[in-house]
Amino acid sequence: MVSRLAGIDCGTNSIRLLIADFDDGRLRDVHRETRIVRLGQGVDATGRFAPDALARTRAALADYAALLGAHGAERVRMVATSATRDASNRDTFFAMTADVLGAVVPGAVAEVITGAAEAELSFRGAVGELDGE
Repeated sequence: MVSRLAGIDCGTNSIRLLIADFDDGRLRDVHRETRIVRLGQGVDATGRFAPDALARTRAALADYAALLGAHGAERVRMVATSATRDASNRDTFFAMTADVLGAVVPGAVAEVITGAAEAELSFRGAVGELDGE
């Protein structure tokens, strides 16, 4: 049975979307996109997400949400990395992601992953690309 899944990776500088069909243990890309949003702009200096950075991220995420709906994604997992771990106003980010994604995929919200989990997912993604998966 084919399931249409989506993953969103929101890092310090870019936000990436993958929509894929999962069938018999294999993924087949349906849509891939990357946008530069600079979410982490100023976080090192201020410890907070800047309003402009949140606005850029929201705009990209709204476009991604439209793609999720258009492609019929059944489930979405959104992970956030370093800048979100460090920002004191990350609750604003989480509320925004729940609002934007939840309108298309009920219950969808970002989650912060640890540096170790980030490294593992990056490695698995790279190895999958090398293996043609």
